Amino acid sequence: MSESFDPREFRKALGSFATGVTIITTRAPDGTPLGLTVNSFNSVSLNPPLVLWSLENAALSLPVFREATHWAVHVLASDQEELSGRFARRGGNKFAGLTLEKGLGDVPLLTGCTARFQCRNAFQYEGGDHVIFVGEVQHFDRTDAAPLVFHGGRYAHATRREPGEGKPRRAYMAGSFSEDFLGYLLGRGHFQFFGQLRALLAQEQLDDAEFYLLSTLTLKPVMTHAELNRSLQGIFDGDTIAVLDAMLRRGFVAEAPVVAEAHAPEYGLTEAGKAAALRVISAAKALESEVITRLGAADAQALKALLNRLLTAIDPASPFAGRGEEKVRTTGTGWSE
Repeated sequence: MSESFDPREFRKALGSFATGVTIITTRAPDGTPLGLTVNSFNSVSLNPPLVLWSLENAALSLPVFREATHWAVHVLASDQEELSGRFARRGGNKFAGLTLEKGLGDVPLLTGCTARFQCRNAFQYEGGDHVIFVGEVQHFDRTDAAPLVFHGGRYAHATRREPGEGKPRRAYMAGSFSEDFLGYLLGRGHFQFFGQLRALLAQEQLDDAEFYLLSTLTLKPVMTHAELNRSLQGIFDGDTIAVLDAMLRRGFVAEAPVVAEAHAPEYGLTEAGKAAALRVISAAKALESEVITRLGAADAQALKALLNRLLTAIDPASPFAGRGEEKVRTTGTGWSE
C-alpha cells in the first residue's frame, strides 16, 4: 500500500455506496445463538442460488461461523434500526426478548424482516483482512416491507424515483420560483392535506391552533403552560395562552388539581376535550393512512424522515432538533463482533 493511500478516506469512499443492512445468525456448537450486523451481503449466482458476506479476521465469532453448517441472512426493514444497533454491539445477550423462529440447522431466525435467506455454509475464501463466506440458499422468504439502507456511515431510507420526477409538471412553471421550489411544495402539501380536515374541524368549531393544542394534550395527562409552549414551538407564532384560555372557556381543558411537586399550574383534557380530540385525531390518522397507501410505505417513511431532518435544519433551537441523527459504527465492509 502506498504512503498516499489513506485507509480512513478509503473507508469513507466505500461508504458512498449505499447498501442494505443485514443480520447474520447461526448457532454455536454448545447451542448458543449468535448474530451480528453486516452490510457486506451480496448475491453471487441465481443458479445455483448463492450469496456471500464477509467477516473481519479479528472477529470473536469467526471460529463459530467457520465451523457452522448453516447460517441465515436477514435483510432488515426500515423500522429495524434498533435491531441493527443491538447486533452491531459487542457482548450481551442480543437475542433477549426477541421473537425467534427455528430455521434450517437449528439456526435462530428473526421476524419482521424484508427478506430472509437460510443458507448452507458452502465455501470460505480469504479476502485480505476478512473471510468471505459463500452460502447456498436452501430456503428464503420475503415481504413488502421497506428496506433499511446504510450510506455514508448513517442509516437512510430507500424511495422509488419515477421517470422525469423532479421536473416541473408544467413548462410555464419552470422559472426560479416554480413547482420545484421547496416552499411551494411544502405549502401546497400542507394546505392540500390539512384542507381535507377542515370540514371536521368546522363541525367541532376548532381552528388549527386549537386542534394542535388538543392533540398535544393527548400525549401527556397534564402539562404546564411552559411545557405546552415548548411542545408547540414552531407551530404558534406567539404564546399559547390565548388558545389555552379559549379551550378552558369551552370546557375542553381544565386546570389539574395542585400537587406538591408542581411548580406551576398544570392543564389536562376534560372528557369533552378527550372526545373531541379523539374524533379529529381519528380522522387525521385515517387521512394519513390513505396517503401512505397511495405513496407506499417506503416512500412515506422516507418522507417523514426527510421532513424531520428539514425541521432540524431550519429550526435548530427546537427541542426536537437532532433526533434520529445518531451515527452508526461501521468497518466499511460490515460490522463485526
